[in-house]
Amino acid sequence: MNENVLPLRDLHLPDAIGWWPLAPGWWGVIVIASVVLAYVLWRLYLRWQANAPRRYAMRELARYEAEYLVHRDPVTLGKQVSELLRRGMLAYAPREEIAGLTGEQWLAWLDQGMPLPYFHTEGGKSLLSLPYRDPEGDFSDIDVSALLAAVRMRLSVPLQGAT
Repeated sequence: MNENVLPLRDLHLPDAIGWWPLAPGWWGVIVIASVVLAYVLWRLYLRWQANAPRRYAMRELARYEAEYLVHRDPVTLGKQVSELLRRGMLAYAPREEIAGLTGEQWLAWLDQGMPLPYFHTEGGKSLLSLPYRDPEGDFSDIDVSALLAAVRMRLSVPLQGAT
């Protein structure tokens, strides 16, 4: 045999390791991640659904505000805002707790959980008398923008214990 010529073959490297089929550990990671993702999505959906009355109330408030800018009738605005607040709070609080509240008790209840007592200021207190005033009267003592800001804050700040 010739020493210079050896019967060697080329080196053959093994095929690259494929990613499929996945190892059992990866299947476990996929299942756990899917369960966690489904749980998070379910919780987000429940929160979104629970906040539907708040979103509706905020849209209604914007509509009432736009109507007020057209007709400039504070009495109508007071009636609309008062009804909206009552309906909005009934969506989150027990009927027995708030349905019978009137006057200062109603304003005190509206101020619960708020960073500032918006309904014990002049703008918020006008909620009590504004719906019952003479539409032809003088409204120079009413701060409509403060009333709308108080209502907007109450509707946007969740009640304690509510989502």
